Formats: sequence, C-alpha cells, structure tokens
Amino acid sequence: MNHFLVLPHRVGSFVFGTCALLVAAAMLMQSGASANAAASADGAAAKELRIGYQKYGTLIILKARGTLDRRLAAKGISVKWTEFPAGPQLLEGLNVGSIDFGTVGEAPPIFAQAAGADIVYVGNEPPSPHSEAIVVRADSPIHTVAELKGKRVALNKGSNVHYLLLQLIAKAGLQYGDITPVYLAPADARAAFERGSVDAWAIWDPFLAAAQQQLHARVVADGQDAVSNRQFYLASRAYAAANPEVIKAVSEELDAVDAWGKQNPQEVARFLSAETGLDAQTLELAVTRYAYGVTPINVAVISDQQHIADAFFDLKLIPQPIRVASATLWAKP
Repeated sequence: MNHFLVLPHRVGSFVFGTCALLVAAAMLMQSGASANAAASADGAAAKELRIGYQKYGTLIILKARGTLDRRLAAKGISVKWTEFPAGPQLLEGLNVGSIDFGTVGEAPPIFAQAAGADIVYVGNEPPSPHSEAIVVRADSPIHTVAELKGKRVALNKGSNVHYLLLQLIAKAGLQYGDITPVYLAPADARAAFERGSVDAWAIWDPFLAAAQQQLHARVVADGQDAVSNRQFYLASRAYAAANPEVIKAVSEELDAVDAWGKQNPQEVARFLSAETGLDAQTLELAVTRYAYGVTPINVAVISDQQHIADAFFDLKLIPQPIRVASATLWAKP
C-alpha cells in the first residue's frame, strides 16, 4: 500500500528522515498530540482510538463501512481517523503520540525502529509478492534482471522495492554496485521512466498497475520467489499493552473487511477509484494482486523483517543494526 498515482505526492517515500517527514512531525506535535497525551503515555482507560490511514488498502474501507466505529461505540470508545500521506509520517504520528494505530508496508517500521520509535507490530496481511515489480518500457531491449547491469534503475530509497531490487539482482548474480540506482519518489520516478532518463523502475501497486495500464510498461520480474511484501498493522506500545481488547476488535473488523473484499474485488476497485482518483480498470488489476486476511504477528514474520533490517543496515540505509523482535509485545524493547 502507501500508494496512488493521480495524487502522487500523497503516497510518498518510505525514507524515515526526509524534510517532508520532519515538517509532518513538527505539525503533528503542534496539533493534536497534546489532546490525548496522558492517555497515550500510560494507555489506560482509553476512550478514543486514533487510527492513521492512507488512501489505499483495508483501513480506508473499514473507515467507510463504519463497522469498527459502531462496535467500539457500544463500549464507550470513539474512533478518530487521520489521513497520512505515507508510511513514515504515519509512524512518526505513532511516535509523537498523535495516533494509536496504523498500517504501513515492510520498510517504514524498520526505519522508525532505527530512529527510536516505541512501536509494536500487532498484525499483518499475507505476502503479496506480485504487487511490486521491476518494469521497463514496452520497447526496451531489457528482458531479464541480469541485463540491468550498468543500467539506471529508479526506485524509492529505503522502500519495500529497495529490498525487492536487492533480492532480484542477487538472484541474477549481480552486485548492488553493478546497477546505478536513481532514488526518486513515485511521481518523479514515473516522469523519469516516461521520458527515458532511467532504464527501469522498481515500483509497487497501484503505481505498478497504472504503469502497466497507462504506459504499457513490461514486467521484467516481480517479487515472486524473492520477497514477501507484507502489509503491517502497528500500534504504540503503551496503547497496545493497555488495550488488548480494542486491538483485538480492530483486527477482527479488518479481517471481516478483507473477507468481504476478497469476494467483491470489483466493488473494492470502484470504491478505491473514488478515493484515489485512479480509474477502476487500473485498480481492478491492483486488487487482483492484493493479499487478504489479517493475522497476529508471529516469530516467522518478525524473522523475515529482521532479514530486511539487516540488508538495510548493510547498505547503511539505517544508522545501526536493530532487533526487530524488540518491537513486539512479547519482548522487551
């Protein structure tokens, strides 16, 4: 997730620490963080659940259907929904106490944890490896990952596709230094891709689907047999520890929305079209690659996240090694 096309600036990069992120953090701390500071600090007697969402994925559908709001209202708990432009800003919201719960892809939690955010993984969607890929223009002579040697590849630095690129070039027998990475946010990457100033683009849905439908981009390789590409649900440690029944209710309602979405992909596409500005045909393609079904976080998934964190540290994308398992309720931070 964390994606759009028509309003690309609203989806953004996953690089924790950009200027936009710092501005967003300052705004968050100035507006709304103090309103629930006491409740966030100890997580006790929560009467409000503050959820951060983006304009793609299960949370926004849950918001629209209203089932969680009604369920928690019966327990005297209100739900406040706050939209974020991208995963890093959302996790910074968790870190400064502006929200209690949200969803992002694989990479943002690693950068957040490396920056000292006290967050915990509480659930995840199943792997969705076909939802991200390396693409080239239709007339490109490149047909294999090995042929990217010496080529310019656009990608969002520190994002899920950064890890995808690492894995795919390793499988092809290349080193990272064999390619020339061009670090661009999705909107700029698409422009560079269209005008031919990069040879390939590593990108995720629905940007990927839009490139295929609108630009006739050709997939060289996707994440199959290379990466998991999961979506994660995270909470502030204090809130999750003090309100397990609320977290459980959110997970159950997300699972119910996923079950509905799996059976009604065209309706999901039509709904998301109205939210994102992308055409329904593009979103229908993206939705077919989405993985449905929320599960509690487990040791195997955390182990997969650790591999990504280690790879990012090896590339010096994060300043120090981290232990991903410490960002769980079963381990000390």
